[in-house]
Amino acid sequence: MPRVRRLGAEAEDQAADFLLGLGYTVLTRRARTSRGELDLVCLDGETLVFVEVKSRSGRWETPEEALTAVKHERLMSAASEFADANGLNQRDQRFDLVAIDPSGVRHWKSFTG
Repeated sequence: MPRVRRLGAEAEDQAADFLLGLGYTVLTRRARTSRGELDLVCLDGETLVFVEVKSRSGRWETPEEALTAVKHERLMSAASEFADANGLNQRDQRFDLVAIDPSGVRHWKSFTG
């Protein structure tokens, strides 16, 4: 596995562990749709949560800055397709960001960029 993909998978594992500690249920990881990939799909109580995981190790950009408006729109489209395909579109839904960098893990509920 290439280094970047390995680091991304490790960040997703760390984010999943973090969310499990908050009481979330992880339904799936790396869900692929024709509109893009969703890092984590979870339940927070009865709410369906699509989680984007961003990590950075350098000093020049925060993980939050890496989630642009264009990327956010693409993820929302993929989330809609996933919910429709899995009969989950009647649930309340939310988009969260888990940002990981040397300063720690930050969880942003209802992140819009």
